[in-house]
Amino acid sequence: MERKTSYKEALTNKIFDITAQAAKAINVESYVIGGYVRDFLLQRNLKKDIDIVAVGSGIALAEKVAQLIPKKTKVQVFKTYGTAMLRYQDIDVEFVGARKESYREDSRNPIVENGTLEDDQNRRDFTINALALSLSEENFGELVDPFNGVDDLENKIIRTPLDPDITYSDDPLRMMRAIRFATQLNFTIEEKSLNAITRNKDRIKIITNERIVDELNKILAAPVPSVGFKLLYNTGLLDIILPELTALKGVEEVEGQTHKDNFYHTLEVVDNIAQNTDDVWLRWAALLHDIGKAPTKRFVKKQGWTFHGHEFLGGKMVKKLFERLHMPLNNKMKFVSKMVMLSSRPIILAQDIVTDSAVRRLIFDAGEDIDSLMTLCEADITTKNPKKFKKYHNNFKIVRQKIVEVEERDHVRNFQPPITGEEIMEIFNLKPSREIGVLKEAIKEAILEGEIDNEYQAAHDFMMEHAKKMGLEVVK
Repeated sequence: MERKTSYKEALTNKIFDITAQAAKAINVESYVIGGYVRDFLLQRNLKKDIDIVAVGSGIALAEKVAQLIPKKTKVQVFKTYGTAMLRYQDIDVEFVGARKESYREDSRNPIVENGTLEDDQNRRDFTINALALSLSEENFGELVDPFNGVDDLENKIIRTPLDPDITYSDDPLRMMRAIRFATQLNFTIEEKSLNAITRNKDRIKIITNERIVDELNKILAAPVPSVGFKLLYNTGLLDIILPELTALKGVEEVEGQTHKDNFYHTLEVVDNIAQNTDDVWLRWAALLHDIGKAPTKRFVKKQGWTFHGHEFLGGKMVKKLFERLHMPLNNKMKFVSKMVMLSSRPIILAQDIVTDSAVRRLIFDAGEDIDSLMTLCEADITTKNPKKFKKYHNNFKIVRQKIVEVEERDHVRNFQPPITGEEIMEIFNLKPSREIGVLKEAIKEAILEGEIDNEYQAAHDFMMEHAKKMGLEVVK
């Protein structure tokens, strides 16, 4: 049943009055539709972008709106898609003509025809995104809700307007969006719709990796990301998108010895870190921190299950995963890879006696990312034993305090050698050679081991002694 309730309070921004005037001037109906309406009804922070549909030309409506805005406003026109966009104050407003769509099997790009508002609402992904508010003078603010989307908002349900098999097969990205909205809003995907995602999971292969990653980032950015990753796993999508993660699923038993399910452990770590940081790349590090465990898993008699070298291999796997998904291969990838490679180091420190030397090496290897690494490792504590939980966290506090003390004294974060390679070449009259690297490495190791202070004179004296042993002589 279509609702006709008025929601004028959603339309207080001046852009809606201007759009209503423009629509009347060119004799078209116009409606604000989609996420803006949904978020208003959910009493969430209103989106910084507004979608307006015109029963007619969206481009013509945008151009008329721009004329009516007091300050000159530039309209971006995308003729291929029949859309136009302008910026009003700090809001992006997109205009599109009402349309109906049909799809080919090998593409999510539809064949588009002009249509009615009903056609346009039919093509929407979910009932909660098909809600429209009229911008016409005679029924300004009236809600058009042909699929009872308001009921679905109240009942916290994700449901497609039409047959979910058609909706998801036509545009498979909607499967990811369903799971993303369920995660962000803490909604439930209707059973028919959830089953349809499972049936249509292989259709995700026609979607570009960039779009898939965009949805993964939004799931990771949610308050409880595990909700989304469990749905991705249960529908079979995760095995297609991130097989490195699903490889962690399950528990094996040999000679009565088992290991934990590293898949569900990983999801706990991601939820833990989501409570402490908004940094999506640190959340990616949490998601991938154990991916090296599946290929390194071994059962050793009298020792049990081992995952030797999983951090190093996992760090290498991060680069391949980023390449495959067309994710950024810049400092973001390097950061995630480094976090994965170092993910066990503070844990080992927290279990053993914390030596200054070990802390110096940790600070040296982590550099500016030491705090992020500690946050990741604290999130990695998922034991259900309250005594162990408290003990591990107390130990991490000791490690954090030790990091502060050692760094204040030794300054090894973002370490720069007190003596440069150029100076070594000049002192010993050397050309670029292996000896220079050997001396620099010896100085660095002496500082990290605490044999000498991290300052010029101590480094110089150590270098002269070490060079003598190597048979190098100072040029007078």
